[in-house]
Amino acid sequence: MKLPAPVISVGNLTTGGTGKTPLVEWICRKVAGDGFKVCVLTRGYGRVDPGTQVVVSNGAEILTNERAAGDEPFQLAENLLGLAAVVCSPNRVAAARWAIENLGTQVFVLDDGFQHLKLHRDLNIVVIDATEPWGGGRLLPWGRLREPKGSLSRADCAVITRTDQAETVSEVRDAIHKFAGNIPIINSRMVTSRLLMLNGQPAEFPREATGVFCGIGNADAFFEHLRRTGFNLAFAQAFSDHYQYKQSDIDSLAQKAASNSATSLTTTAKDAVKLRSLEIPLPCLVNEIRIVIEDEEALVQLIRDAISKSGA
Repeated sequence: MKLPAPVISVGNLTTGGTGKTPLVEWICRKVAGDGFKVCVLTRGYGRVDPGTQVVVSNGAEILTNERAAGDEPFQLAENLLGLAAVVCSPNRVAAARWAIENLGTQVFVLDDGFQHLKLHRDLNIVVIDATEPWGGGRLLPWGRLREPKGSLSRADCAVITRTDQAETVSEVRDAIHKFAGNIPIINSRMVTSRLLMLNGQPAEFPREATGVFCGIGNADAFFEHLRRTGFNLAFAQAFSDHYQYKQSDIDSLAQKAASNSATSLTTTAKDAVKLRSLEIPLPCLVNEIRIVIEDEEALVQLIRDAISKSGA
């Protein structure tokens, strides 16, 4: 199905943890900066009622909560307030039509869209994590590959993330070219953009040991990012991706912090949106990240060309 508005898809071959969400945010900021009304279309994994359409944000205000939206859509909606709307729906064609009619959307960013073949895309970006590019090399459920590497032939562009954490990306680049041909390949890395308290106030860099936890697709990459940034990790605990925290989890983390001489806890922005209603007896720091694109102008030009060719 081709929409009467350009669609930029951002997806991956593996399940979770590639750095896709920061790239979606980056693209939305660039497109909005060019004067377009932008809407993120997403399934909203982990939300309480996945069969319904939920308008997380109309671009001007947040219209629901994290439980109804899912952690990543809610995080995007907060970060992109004033720049882009966010709509969750299992039927992204219907959601797009609604957004055109009700929000005046001019450009769509399709989140986690590489396998969503029902919707025509004007630019098909695949995100590949340099630290774990092929999900163990096996398809689900034995590995983390959603589909064979040959599916890269559908990609118009590849963005390799976390290149700073990998010894080399040459083998990854060679594999992409093998299956996708001579498409543009752009390197990127993640950097800490700011450190906040759970209440949103600025936080100082922890000088003492901190207990680190998260429920994301590639927890090891987050832990390594903190070590490279200079954090002293008293312990590192990974929960399952999109984990819904209970008070008992926090109590257990606090006990672990006490036994490991940690004076604070540190987590991701994705996890933080699910912690605000819980009682945390010690400071909880939120490490916000942003993506840094090495050849930024090349990716911006690909996006602009796709929008222009679509007739927008």
